[in-house]
Amino acid sequence: MPNQRRGAPRSESARLAILQATASLFAQRGYEHLSIEGIAAEAGVSKQTIYRWWPAKSDLVADCLLDGMLLPSRLTIPDTGDLRADLIAWLEQLFQLLQEPDGRGLMISLIAAATANEQIGGRLRDSLGGDSSLAARLATGVEAGQLRGDAPVTELGEALVGAMIVKALSGRPGESADAVRLVDALLVPPD
Repeated sequence: MPNQRRGAPRSESARLAILQATASLFAQRGYEHLSIEGIAAEAGVSKQTIYRWWPAKSDLVADCLLDGMLLPSRLTIPDTGDLRADLIAWLEQLFQLLQEPDGRGLMISLIAAATANEQIGGRLRDSLGGDSSLAARLATGVEAGQLRGDAPVTELGEALVGAMIVKALSGRPGESADAVRLVDALLVPPD
């Protein structure tokens, strides 16, 4: 007998309803007060449907965040033409997020989901530090002569994201001066 998937096929409309309910309830209640029961009721699905697709609340929140339903403007790096200023502004936004009541919980949830689920980890890497707007923005910095031509843009992006993750895990939110020092340490100007 061929290897077939068991259970009902994943409904895209149900998936979107669940993600929208998660985003809405997260905005109203925060991560700590977000429950699978509440999400299921809001989305009009059973708890079992949610647990079939997302084994934990952190996985669901991570998917919601990575689909751009939570904090979409904070994950996108600006492009004003000044790479240094754009990176500092982006890091300041992320550091500010960590200071907000549910911001650290959200980031810890995202990190936990990424460590527990390789697919979420890959999506997080791609959205923040890999083939993302950050890597693309660093690449435009190379093209504009604001970085060396051989600058390792993927690794630079990962270093910036890594610094934000360390701040989230340590519970010590970053400050504007931290963003400036980090960007200045990573961005070696062209010769």
